[in-house]
Amino acid sequence: MRNAFRVICMILVCWFVTGCASMQSSRAPGTDLSTLHTFYVQKLPEDDGSVVKVISDRLNAMGYQSTYGAGEHPPKETDSIVTYQDRWMWDITMYMIRLTIQIRDGKSRAILASAESYRPSLERKSPEGMAEEVLTEIFNPKERK
Repeated sequence: MRNAFRVICMILVCWFVTGCASMQSSRAPGTDLSTLHTFYVQKLPEDDGSVVKVISDRLNAMGYQSTYGAGEHPPKETDSIVTYQDRWMWDITMYMIRLTIQIRDGKSRAILASAESYRPSLERKSPEGMAEEVLTEIFNPKERK
């Protein structure tokens, strides 16, 4: 009886501590993302270059033309500017806990669509997996797994 109580308590503690993965997304009313073909992913100053490259590579794999760089303005005219925020945590190793991506109009920089993935330690994914998850949610919300 005492061991069963301990097991139940351990399960409850783990359940409360780990949390759940979540995905949120939004799109500006009347936005048609199918008209976008070229993207510029704007690198964050604190990014060592790995996350910006992962996002740009994923867009290219999805059939779009994507470049990236540290400048606030793209080197050539693009349909859209992509901005992002990444958050990392430590749990034995460093892992990405949150990735937020915004798709912005190339001229006005208004947010057209955004999505965010949150994955605690026990449900973590690689940066590549999180970028795929977030971009799939933005462009094909019904295809998310």
